[in-house]
Amino acid sequence: MLVFMAACLGGCSSHHARSRLTRLPRQKHNELVMLTRNGPTTYYEGARGPAGIEYDMARDFADYLGLRLKVRVVARQSDLLKDLAAGRGNFAAGLTIRHARLAKARFGPPYQAVREQVVYRAGTRPPGHVRDLVGRSIEVVAGSSAESALLGLRRHFPRLSWTDARHMQTDELLFLVWQGLLPFTIADSNIVAINRRYYPALRVAFSIGRTQELAWAFPKNRENHLYSEAFRFFQELRKSGQLADLVTRYYGITRLNYVHITTYLQKVRGTLPLYKPLFQAAGRRYHLPWRLLAAIAYQESMWEPDAESPTGVQGLMMLTNDTCLSLGITDRLNPHQSVFGGARYLRSLINALPAAIPAPDRIWMALAAYNIGINHLEDARWLTREQGANPDRWADVEQRLPLLEDPWWYHKTHYGYAPGYAAVQYVNRIRVYYRVLRHLHPGRRGGRSLLFQLTAPAV
Repeated sequence: MLVFMAACLGGCSSHHARSRLTRLPRQKHNELVMLTRNGPTTYYEGARGPAGIEYDMARDFADYLGLRLKVRVVARQSDLLKDLAAGRGNFAAGLTIRHARLAKARFGPPYQAVREQVVYRAGTRPPGHVRDLVGRSIEVVAGSSAESALLGLRRHFPRLSWTDARHMQTDELLFLVWQGLLPFTIADSNIVAINRRYYPALRVAFSIGRTQELAWAFPKNRENHLYSEAFRFFQELRKSGQLADLVTRYYGITRLNYVHITTYLQKVRGTLPLYKPLFQAAGRRYHLPWRLLAAIAYQESMWEPDAESPTGVQGLMMLTNDTCLSLGITDRLNPHQSVFGGARYLRSLINALPAAIPAPDRIWMALAAYNIGINHLEDARWLTREQGANPDRWADVEQRLPLLEDPWWYHKTHYGYAPGYAAVQYVNRIRVYYRVLRHLHPGRRGGRSLLFQLTAPAV
């Protein structure tokens, strides 16, 4: 978690934040209101709290000003500037600087460059040039940068055509390409980078159009001291290196831990014996199969106690700082604390699920909640119920989790966007690792199975 005031400005105190407030008109309720969309590149509720690169930057901007951040989510990108002009927010986040938008708002300093990319699904024939798109089925978001890029190309390729998706967003179109329901779409490179983490089959054929810059939009026709402060803030953010760190954290390549089974078996022989007593002890303490805890830890860290992800989680069980605080963990790189903390957290999730969910579905749902949060799991169960399936059956919920990445569906839920497809992958990988361990390390014959003692006491 970035703490801009403490880490980036060389010890700026609350006194300095108050001095900035003296240069600003009094903000209503001492709030800084960000307008944004719900999605992986902007803002969403993660497993342990709010997340997204725009959220992180806005939170640090609010800290910089000594204000409280309030996030106001709008349904569609086209509504951002409308709501900004209507005074419903102080700034709108995550917009490309385009000529048509300059008439409606003024933009702060750019913080990221993006390009439009032609995206297809692996296993299909990729287009090699714009001419290969002529006569093909293409859908893009109406009024988007992708549509502007296509309009520019039409001067050279007059037969180029496409469909304007007026009630869909880019994330939804990428989802359709991944499903094989749409041959191509065109999207900003930053949105593509995020979605390829969850849909590995997405491929980029080539880029089109000019490089564009992302920036925050501020109201155009009234004095706005926040606009000036934003320039100072981003200057410090860039100078400190924290801006580059944020971009790497959210858009850098994340290693998927589902590695070749040979590597896993080597680790089972060479590394697992070091931590097996810990998994066994934590399993006894929280009434969980030790092999399951070992499988989770392998998926999270490949049994590397000092592992760290691009998003800042660390240790064998990859715990966040907030989770450690809630569990009383003082050192998440300590294998004992990490394993016992992860086991305790998993047990709390199992206990929090409705009693009607049977085993083993209960544990698979708890694993999904470990990955994306129990609130998003409940959203998926609600979607399952709405579609006439069984919300207490993992096979049914598993099919609906990817819908949490589809704007058509997640706008209907209480907690909005979540990387549901990644959660399905997460659970399935752990099930593979667990199955292998049960085969290699069978329990005593006739012994009582711990999958699962659902009547275990609360932690």
